[in-house]
Amino acid sequence: MGVRRRIGYFFIAVTVGHIVLISAQVNTDRGVPVLEAVTFGAFAEIQRGASSFIGGVRTSWGEYLALRTVRGENDRLRQEVARLQVTLQQERALAQQSRALERLLGLRSQAELATVAARVIAGSASPDFRTLTIDKGTADGLRPDMAVIAPAGVVGRIITPSARAAKVQLLIDRNAAVGALVERSRAQGVVEGTGGDLRLNYVSETADVKVGDVVVTSGIDGIYPKGFVVGRIESMERGSGAFGAIVIRPAIDFSSLEAVLVAVAPPPAVEGETAADSGTQARE
Repeated sequence: MGVRRRIGYFFIAVTVGHIVLISAQVNTDRGVPVLEAVTFGAFAEIQRGASSFIGGVRTSWGEYLALRTVRGENDRLRQEVARLQVTLQQERALAQQSRALERLLGLRSQAELATVAARVIAGSASPDFRTLTIDKGTADGLRPDMAVIAPAGVVGRIITPSARAAKVQLLIDRNAAVGALVERSRAQGVVEGTGGDLRLNYVSETADVKVGDVVVTSGIDGIYPKGFVVGRIESMERGSGAFGAIVIRPAIDFSSLEAVLVAVAPPPAVEGETAADSGTQARE
């Protein structure tokens, strides 16, 4: 049985060989050998498939390289944007400092006082002691009870100076007080700190005082020069025959204060009033 099968395979091989030889010798009507025509079509399909595969690989590789290039460019652009944002923030900070300095210099020229410019270097948010620290001290001529002002108004007074720094008691401190008057009506009183805002006390029951009135320093305490803004009346309640509570919103935003002026010379005396008179009025 195995011999017959091998003989059958042999005859098949011989037949196929004859067909191949005949195909190689016999031409089509276009003069092309039959074998070449058949094999050309088969190889053409193989070549087409191979070409498509290679083209796809080339396209994918090109897209991969392009994607890497785009990603690299995006990373570079993100880094550049971050750098520009940092630069912009720095320039804004410098511009703000420059504007603050210009306002401070303008205040110095208008105040007609001998002053020393100082920078705020620290602050205290304690509700009992509202203070800040500046970078000038006794070496710069600072002494206790010198007034500290800013373009927006009164800041406070020096309480503890060292050689190169000084602690400033803010006007909103619970222990702070300043002689004051209502700018519109000239009604006088004493402004005292509460730890957050201000209160106008010791005001005559007949005084002309309204919500929205601007309150300025009176100069009678011997510490603060006359005419500097303390704040604006925000609310008021009348008691029995006298003002119960007059709340003042401070002119200064103490949380954003960066630079100040210290009045290193005593303010001019106010005619008819003295610091002692102011203290007597406050006690009464």
